[in-house]
Amino acid sequence: MTDTLLLIGSLSNDLFRVASLTQRGSTKAASRFLLEAKRWSNSIQDHTLPPYIQSIVKNVSDYKETLVDMETAEKYLMYAVLLQNYSLHQMENQT
Repeated sequence: MTDTLLLIGSLSNDLFRVASLTQRGSTKAASRFLLEAKRWSNSIQDHTLPPYIQSIVKNVSDYKETLVDMETAEKYLMYAVLLQNYSLHQMENQT
């Protein structure tokens, strides 16, 4: 489970970077972190997760554009917070 939480945390961080860089107008850097987020999401797809986390992972994996618009950036910011909360609460439950 710890490996899964690490992957989810990494995806969360990269989605946050995509959102914040897009909002600042750094589209090239945002595109680079989007590639990393897709890589994490592809790695997570085989893990057993709650349906809402699986939906987020699938949504990121299925995103076909190389640039992120403001609407998608806001959605990715929300996803980053949800993923972060999930992984933090799972860590608390393990201890």
